[in-house]
Amino acid sequence: MIRTRSVLAGILALALLTAGCEDAAKRPVRAGGVPPPPGSPAPAAPSGRAAAPVKLAPLPLGRMNRAALPLVPQAPSEQDALIARVEAKFAAGEQEYRAGHLTSARRKFDQALDELLESGLDLEGDPRFAQLYHRLVDRAYAYELQAFQEGGGLQEAPTVAAAIDEVEELDAPADPALKGRAEEAAQKVSHDLPLTVNDTVLSFLNFFQTAKGRAIVETGLRRAGRYREMISRILREEGMPQDLIYLAQAESAFQPQALSRAGARGMWQFVPYRGQQYGLRRTWWVDERQDPERATRAAARHLRDLYSEFGDWYLAIAAYNCGPGNVQKGIERTGYADFWELFKRNVLPRETRNYVPIILALTLIAKDAERYGISVEPESPAPFDVVKPGRPLDLHLVAETLDVDLDTLRMLNPALLRMVTPADPDFELRLPKNTAQRFFSEIAAIPPEKWVSWRRHRVEPGDTLTSIARRYHVTATNLAEANSLGRSEALHPGQKLVIPAAQAEPLRSKLVRYRVRRGDTLSGISDRFGVTSEEVKRWNRLRSNRVGRGMVLRIYSPGGGPEIAPARRPARRGQGRGVAKPAGQKKKTSATKP
Repeated sequence: MIRTRSVLAGILALALLTAGCEDAAKRPVRAGGVPPPPGSPAPAAPSGRAAAPVKLAPLPLGRMNRAALPLVPQAPSEQDALIARVEAKFAAGEQEYRAGHLTSARRKFDQALDELLESGLDLEGDPRFAQLYHRLVDRAYAYELQAFQEGGGLQEAPTVAAAIDEVEELDAPADPALKGRAEEAAQKVSHDLPLTVNDTVLSFLNFFQTAKGRAIVETGLRRAGRYREMISRILREEGMPQDLIYLAQAESAFQPQALSRAGARGMWQFVPYRGQQYGLRRTWWVDERQDPERATRAAARHLRDLYSEFGDWYLAIAAYNCGPGNVQKGIERTGYADFWELFKRNVLPRETRNYVPIILALTLIAKDAERYGISVEPESPAPFDVVKPGRPLDLHLVAETLDVDLDTLRMLNPALLRMVTPADPDFELRLPKNTAQRFFSEIAAIPPEKWVSWRRHRVEPGDTLTSIARRYHVTATNLAEANSLGRSEALHPGQKLVIPAAQAEPLRSKLVRYRVRRGDTLSGISDRFGVTSEEVKRWNRLRSNRVGRGMVLRIYSPGGGPEIAPARRPARRGQGRGVAKPAGQKKKTSATKP
């Protein structure tokens, strides 16, 4: 049984590059449905898809006796021969899959679809090829779902809303009563970034005194305790000002799983291309933008590069938000390399004009919270052990082995997107402190190839082999054999049993239609449905990451999803976030949030 994400990644390795975004908007989308499950006989090819039957060539005219001439078979057409070769290769891959020859199956799937995609034919122009292509993709995706059926690996970890989305578009009034207090605080507190107090900063100070604003501040100050030591160390190692920590406060309130409306992720709110630029991997299994330590180092290096470019911390912070290109254009248009001049002349995106004052306001509050009537107890750092499983491992099994809850494992491993670890020998799984040795000693009772499908069960009062077997859909005999128990042997509360081949709930895939709304981005849509941007591009023959309002995208969503997007507020603009421009407005570019 295939238990890694690599099946579909290999199957869909090449994109259809012959059509653009307009094709996705105009092309009708097929109704949703579940692909035929693996293991079922392949459906017969529709008429015209298999190799053409032998045709008889007409006998020549004239005085010759036509009956005496031999029958000459006509060669099948080039297109019919292509269809026959593609179907034969895919069928061979299915046979290898059922036999357990996973690498060979994946290679044959690749060969089948590659030959079709590289044929140079207009696959959408000929119904035979369009239906063939979509049928094979559907079946390939069904095999992938089957591969994860035992481990629940398709379920993506939950995300939380990014704090910056709630603040940066506000128009908050300034409170003159705060001015004297804020100016006095700015003079007294130590700081390694300049602290400016003006009406715009005061307006956000006023917002953070409201119930909604106070909740954002308190959440950030509370969670900052968990990461402050780590962030301070990395900023020091990278030669950066310590006060840059308040960018993470503003962006995410120190939530590693923060996800913005436009697809920026993590405490430091990187979008995919900027994260990749600074070494943050993004795969089906992990997203290192959500790794607090790796993302902090990437953010420190990005800010260092921006400061080297502009020589001013306010401009560097603005560029972190909207991209160095936007800041440079503002400087060129006005002749001022000064954030407040660019602010007054309205040459920066609105959210960026607010971004720097938000960070200044949060810095003032965080450095002297009691002055603003805020008092919270910071969380403590969570110490951990690091192990390398070396192969896929279901977090449910880890939790049952160590008697910890899944939330603890997710908190320690926020970069892990799925409930199963990747088949990467270098992947590091974080466990609660002082549990690594116990983990290895107990996991040894389960064969490594069963780490995705087998489970553990702690015996409760009243449990019997029969009742436990019924609960996990296994036989009592297999349960007894897996634990070296007699069928009549008594169980004891607290005793741990190995559950062989535990069955997860069956996963369902659904081909859904998603109509793009204003403010949507490709990465944001992909995150919503638990798929990758590259998959959406391949399924819809998109040549770029741009999606336009009104386009209808086909998405193979694990578990299904909404057919029409709910109404959403416009996302942050900018290239950094890849947002489609609203009608009638010029698209702005961004840097940090690619």
